[in-house]
Amino acid sequence: MSDFDSGRRRFLGQMGLAGLGALGAAGLASGCATSATRPAATAAATSSGAAPAGPVTLQSNLSSPQAKAAMQKIIDGFNKLGKGTATLNTVASETYRTQLPTYLTSANPPDLYTWYAGSVANNYADKNLLLDVSDVWGSMGDYPAALRELSTDGTGRQIFVPMNNYWWGFFYRKSNFAKWGVQEPKTWAEFLTLCETLKGKGIPPIGIGLGDTPWVASVWFDYLNIRINGADFHRELLAGKQRFDDPKVKAVFAKWREVLPYFDPKGKAYPFQEATTALLGGKTGMFLIGTFFADAAPKDALDDLDFFRFPIIDPAVPIVEEAPTDGFFASAKSANPAGAKALLTYLASAEAQELYIASSSGIVLPANPKAKAADSPLVAKGKAMLDEAAELTQFFNRDSSDALQPTADTALTKFMDKPDEIDTILSEWQTAAQKVFKG
Repeated sequence: MSDFDSGRRRFLGQMGLAGLGALGAAGLASGCATSATRPAATAAATSSGAAPAGPVTLQSNLSSPQAKAAMQKIIDGFNKLGKGTATLNTVASETYRTQLPTYLTSANPPDLYTWYAGSVANNYADKNLLLDVSDVWGSMGDYPAALRELSTDGTGRQIFVPMNNYWWGFFYRKSNFAKWGVQEPKTWAEFLTLCETLKGKGIPPIGIGLGDTPWVASVWFDYLNIRINGADFHRELLAGKQRFDDPKVKAVFAKWREVLPYFDPKGKAYPFQEATTALLGGKTGMFLIGTFFADAAPKDALDDLDFFRFPIIDPAVPIVEEAPTDGFFASAKSANPAGAKALLTYLASAEAQELYIASSSGIVLPANPKAKAADSPLVAKGKAMLDEAAELTQFFNRDSSDALQPTADTALTKFMDKPDEIDTILSEWQTAAQKVFKG
């Protein structure tokens, strides 16, 4: 089964986000796993109320102080239930990203993992690395069918439990926009005017954090591609059904080149966390980033934050927004699959998801439809933007695979440094992508 069919990628658009409640954080995918290869212990395990033997470990990439503390509170909450024992092991996000395949293929892997829904998860399922958690979904009857579909592999097994989703946008400080006398743009022309105005005031208009988080550049590619070429072409490209050296892709970079003079030149040297600091300190005007960035921001700054959608380039192209879904999957080689499922059942609960919202930045939309989101204008605005979208995508690697992300990192960072070499860059990108797709 292909994970790039329009039905799967329209999952949030079809549900109108009505069942999602409110937004997710987390800083940053096609497969068919056969049940015959599952360990016997996995097949026998159930998510009954019985307390499983032995502790389970949740490997987490949520390493910002607020998110890490929020996850620890969830683990503490689970341990108080008497349905098992769990420990949290938090790893720096970029280290986690590169080592996740090693974790999953090791002889004695951690039991559970924070990660992403969609094709990136199904790629691991395709390699028989993920635990079948269909019986956990048996207790998740309130969840929308679209989220179940997003969490299902090609054989019909559920291999993922969603916790929240979130949006991307151009974030800025309201007090700074007021001080500078500027307003949110709606069109690309208005966006260019805003950039020129801020540059004229001595403010680098656009923040970027490419240091050790080069994947942040992918959202620029995603949005420009879906604004210019539409969601279907974008999905096909990330599925290997279109070419990166196609003239349509070159058009994306031609448009991107129009704003390269407005990027913060220092942003290439530091990660998104420092780009967040620059934004909050008024050192940059705005930052295209996901809501997870707020976990690196002081809580007293949140009330001053606002955002606007990625500007419209071609009014004839349906408006699509990025809304990645985050959550958990478990190792097929877990030494305690029953314990892993017990923890996943708790993580899917409204109680756990509300606890995360209350303990983190709060800019989240919980997956459980009974969970309440933070009552803030920022969250309401984000939800409304997603409700209005014709379709929603996930993110570059989530709509393709983790294996394709390094090719994007290389191509996009090179473009930002050497835009005149775009023909060579796209040719090299296509060559690298073909190796991934033929993998």
